[in-house]
Amino acid sequence: MEISAVSLAQEYGQIREVTEALVRPLQTEDYVVQSMPDASPVKWHLAHTTWFFETFVLQPFIPRYRAFHPRFAELFNSYYHAVGPMHPRPQRGTLTRPTVAEVVAYRRHVDEHMGMLLEDPPLSMRTALEERTILGLQHEQQHQELILTDLKHLWSLNPLRPVYRLSRVDPSSPPGNLRWHFHPGGPAWAGFEGEGFSFDNERPRHRVVLRPFALGDRLITNGDYLAFMREGGYEQPLLWLADGWTAVEEHRWNAPLYWEKRGDQWVHFTLGGLLPVDAHEPVCHVSYYEADAFARWMGARLPTEFEWEAVATAVVTATATAAATAAPATGTFLESGRFRPRSLERTPSASPRQLLGDVWEWTGSPYVPYPGYRPLEGLIAEYNGKFMCNQLVLRGGSCATPQSHIRTTYRNFFPPAARWQFSGIRLAKDA
Repeated sequence: MEISAVSLAQEYGQIREVTEALVRPLQTEDYVVQSMPDASPVKWHLAHTTWFFETFVLQPFIPRYRAFHPRFAELFNSYYHAVGPMHPRPQRGTLTRPTVAEVVAYRRHVDEHMGMLLEDPPLSMRTALEERTILGLQHEQQHQELILTDLKHLWSLNPLRPVYRLSRVDPSSPPGNLRWHFHPGGPAWAGFEGEGFSFDNERPRHRVVLRPFALGDRLITNGDYLAFMREGGYEQPLLWLADGWTAVEEHRWNAPLYWEKRGDQWVHFTLGGLLPVDAHEPVCHVSYYEADAFARWMGARLPTEFEWEAVATAVVTATATAAATAAPATGTFLESGRFRPRSLERTPSASPRQLLGDVWEWTGSPYVPYPGYRPLEGLIAEYNGKFMCNQLVLRGGSCATPQSHIRTTYRNFFPPAARWQFSGIRLAKDA
């Protein structure tokens, strides 16, 4: 389905403006610090997403386009070795220059040229330009989430506990006992097909065979996880994978990331400040190792990505055509401005809830290519395929994911020890 040049230009402006709005509350000093090798300074995110449009859209589609700065390609290239050299990722926080003001000027320069290009592109290049621009916008939305996750990690290390946006503490209620949604198994489709955007790692659509299973009807809450902690979950090596237990001992894990004990009460750092841990909210910022150990403690397991997708696609499709009173298949996204998962009210439901939004859900599936996978062509081929090793798949999006960015076929991926993402737990079991 072709998008008109006018609407594509509008979409470009809207998504770029969301990024600008996210960084508007920050001071200059907040833009430049890197808290760990896996995170990047806010300034780098702003420049890298701009470099992406300059490198993969403006330069190929505008004859004789001149780069804003001849060295920015090296500074803001992330991992595209075919494009050229890059500044080492762990050293992005050493880049005091260019200044924040220069990076803002760089964005304005690229936005101006993108506006002119999208205003009236030649018919011969319109389809290719549309595809590359939409990829760039989806890439920008990924970095909108990363800006929030990286900023949260940075500020969590500050004893002043900075507040990004004041967060109202809403009253919450218990979501009810965990119930199981039975699936009979059998042949199922997995992967994206049809109109609209998808990443190359979501394709091709293919058949899988599922054994009968059951999926938890809700996300695991802080209260559920507190019970695991109280019963010595972090002290029982038999619950843990070998690498997970090594991580527990090496990093002295005894709670999810950002949690700390104040007297008899657990509190956690949020983008809304330091808040009491709400027992009814979905647990967040746990690694795959912690999710897997919790599942073992519960006598369950994590779902495969195909089990999750089969249920999620059916539930989200049904919810979209059901009455407004249907149990919510979707939860909290970036647009809410809440930036932490929301508790789920106890409502009768015949199907799982909060499948999209709130927290990324760890699956037990390794991040590998689908049968028949083909990476994108040209310099952009390095976007996804090169990471298909030593990572686990997460599904569903989070409270920091733009709602228009997520799909039931979307495959996120992280190393099993990663905790700074908004990652949580949904259980499955054999039936």
